[in-house]
Amino acid sequence: MTDHAAEAAAKAPQSRAALELVNVRKVFGGVVALAHASFALRPGEVVALLGENGAGKSTCVKMFAGVHRPDEGSVRLNGEDIVLRSPQDALARGIAIMHQHPGLFPDLSVAENIAIGHMPRSSLHLLDRSRIDSEAVRLLRTVGLHCPPDRTLGLLRSSEQQLVEIARALAVDAQVLIMDEPTASLSRGEVEKLFAVVDDLRRRGVAMMFVGHRMEEVYRVADRVVVLRDGRQVGEAAAHALTPAAAVRLMVGREMQDLYPPLDPPAGAEILRVEGLSRQGAFSHVSFSLRGGQVLGFGGLVGSGRTEVARALFGIDRASVGRIVLDGNEVSFRSSGEAMRAGIAYVSEDRLGQSLVMDFSILDNASLSVLREATRGGMVNRGRALALVERPLDRMRLRFSSYDQAVSTLSGGNQQKVVLAKWLATNPRVLILDEPTQGIDINAKGEVHAIIADLARHGMAIILISSDMPELLGMCHDIAVFREGHLSAIMPRAQATQEAVLLAATDAGHESPAAVEADIEATGAIEAARADPQVRPPASKRHWLLRRELGLLAAVAAVVIPAAIINPRLLSLANIDAVAMDLALLMIVSAGMMLVMITRNIDLSVASTIGLSAYIAADVLRLAPGLGVVGGVLVACAVGTLCGIGNGLVVAFGRVPSIVVTLGTLSLYRGLNSMIAGGRQISSEQVPQSWLDMTGGHLFGVPVILLLAAVVMTLLGTGLRLTEPGRELFAVGSNPDGARLIGIRRERLVLLAFAASGMLAGLDGALWASRYAVVDARVATGYELTVVAAVVVGGTAIRGGVGTVTGVVLGALLLLAIQNGLTLVRVNPLWLSGVYGLVIVMAIALDAFVSRRATRSQTGRIARGPTSGPNTASAGAAS
Repeated sequence: MTDHAAEAAAKAPQSRAALELVNVRKVFGGVVALAHASFALRPGEVVALLGENGAGKSTCVKMFAGVHRPDEGSVRLNGEDIVLRSPQDALARGIAIMHQHPGLFPDLSVAENIAIGHMPRSSLHLLDRSRIDSEAVRLLRTVGLHCPPDRTLGLLRSSEQQLVEIARALAVDAQVLIMDEPTASLSRGEVEKLFAVVDDLRRRGVAMMFVGHRMEEVYRVADRVVVLRDGRQVGEAAAHALTPAAAVRLMVGREMQDLYPPLDPPAGAEILRVEGLSRQGAFSHVSFSLRGGQVLGFGGLVGSGRTEVARALFGIDRASVGRIVLDGNEVSFRSSGEAMRAGIAYVSEDRLGQSLVMDFSILDNASLSVLREATRGGMVNRGRALALVERPLDRMRLRFSSYDQAVSTLSGGNQQKVVLAKWLATNPRVLILDEPTQGIDINAKGEVHAIIADLARHGMAIILISSDMPELLGMCHDIAVFREGHLSAIMPRAQATQEAVLLAATDAGHESPAAVEADIEATGAIEAARADPQVRPPASKRHWLLRRELGLLAAVAAVVIPAAIINPRLLSLANIDAVAMDLALLMIVSAGMMLVMITRNIDLSVASTIGLSAYIAADVLRLAPGLGVVGGVLVACAVGTLCGIGNGLVVAFGRVPSIVVTLGTLSLYRGLNSMIAGGRQISSEQVPQSWLDMTGGHLFGVPVILLLAAVVMTLLGTGLRLTEPGRELFAVGSNPDGARLIGIRRERLVLLAFAASGMLAGLDGALWASRYAVVDARVATGYELTVVAAVVVGGTAIRGGVGTVTGVVLGALLLLAIQNGLTLVRVNPLWLSGVYGLVIVMAIALDAFVSRRATRSQTGRIARGPTSGPNTASAGAAS
């Protein structure tokens, strides 16, 4: 029993609950998720909430977070019943959440992820970027993550992202902190740092709830334990009064068999040998051997090189130096496909992001690794696919209703079994398991361990990467410990202890782990970090988007220079003036399209909206010339805004895919325009001269229309970068589910994006009618392809979450340079659409290529320490 547990036990009856569930019941679709649960969180105390997956833990967390509301009973805060209507409402009341699957935004910076939802503002009500970055540095130092605050979050490893999630929860000065499996992807050292923070918060009187599956961690941090089973609360006791074995019995409703089944001594021949394997910036001089029937553990801190070595063995990354010998033959894999065909399988640590397609069925997921064998005549044969994966799935003892059941409906443990079955279907000789029990309950963990032991018993060679120290000690014949990219030691099971592994992983000399832990706790992590006035955000490398924009400038030059040599008229003042006006029109409407695409949508109706706005504005001025230029522009903007709102309402609240909606409204708005026009044209003689002069004027030699476009783009860029709604727009596109978890109202932002796109298209319609004078129902027909091309070429991602105003401007400039250049060198205009299509395809391919290179480069990054000499050991010999 720890000192803090004893203190909590002594004072618990006298402490008033900070937050509690009172006789709460919650039903989803007739299924009781939670039945009459009642427990309290008290200041200065940590309550551990235990239960198998599906027991109701996540429902409790989401009740406290404001995601769900009770059907019966109540949530009580400081003795008063409250209704939490949203995550933002919970946050405003001082309830902070660390979510199980980080609800982070990969396309935003680390600092923005920490601050989103409560971003500090300057006196001008714009975001205070300096304070955001400085506070992020302090919090990152608190949780032990060293990276620039402006680094894009998606470039971090999953464990590093979990640390950012923790930092985000600590950014709020909360009176209640809910931790939903915060340690699932953390190493032991990172867990200790987190627990040091927890102890600090406990001393400050914060009420906390900890949801976890690792019993060692639960009893390390908890003062009280609450146990759920099948949606019912089946136990509550002080941590010192309920043994781990008793807690497990309450969780599963029966005696739990040995969590770590016995391992047979490896009797097989050597299957894999690695000699002096190195990859620049990731790991160096790694050597070990692996025999049939052997389980070799990879231990060490996250980022120590464990996963990087596994990726090199599986062909995802290429080693720069060293040899891989498989069954006596030296091999070199150029891809994961080659490694699979050679008999190596790799289960990634990121089950949701890299191992499963959540919308696919169990059968579809399990057969992904054997699609080639399951395909006949170019079509996947269901019977063949089932024959290939049925035996591995049966071996997993999966709990499911049908092979057609969506894998997203399974518990975490059953999802992991589907992943294992998928790779076992390839009949591997070597199986690499990266954190195979991360985030699954203790019962499922025992089942996975039994599967691993059975596979080893049948002669499979297994590499087990785990941050769970008891798992490494209990499930491995030998443990290879990594430190800063080097193989620090290989220990046989008989010699491996927690202290020995930790010392090898941290190079802490002969200082005891207890002393190291005490030193961590003594730092006063939060206060020390926040009190340090010298903390300054480190500089980050330039973002790849900047390199892309420089590439666009180079592409413009590559088009303009040859065309100008062929036809010098390209650089004449008259031609530049005409191109500038066309550029202004394209920039404005493309900016609106960018807003929509940032939210993971698309607006194919922009050209029809331009045409409808242009005609109605010109027709109104024909009938009422006294309205003047301002009146005409306002009419056009109003028409465009109404069109955008119509699109946005159906997409955001009707949940109809935007490509379907706007493909329909493309024809609807164009048809409406034709009906209003009735075949009539509005010529320059029918509108006021001031309307025509609106786009013909110049200021200091620059077309006024281009200056107007520049103002629009500047305001838009400022709004996107320096206002909270602007950053939330990117968050919605980057991770819609994560946005919902923190209370960002996705529907409203999507509606706002479509309304803004419509308004800008309306403004474009007014300018179009003024520039081209003659207006009919065919205005801007087919222009949507040009707009989409400009936005995509400018770097806005179709998948959402990414886009810059500068990129849109350069994308529009490149397309007009191509159009103008082809025209002046007398290329057939009919080729233009084909060229635009080709440019779009090339831009998307470039986006995918650059993103993949950036991700791979960042994945290979680890903390670099002093270079040491080769460290060679043989795990097989140690066995």
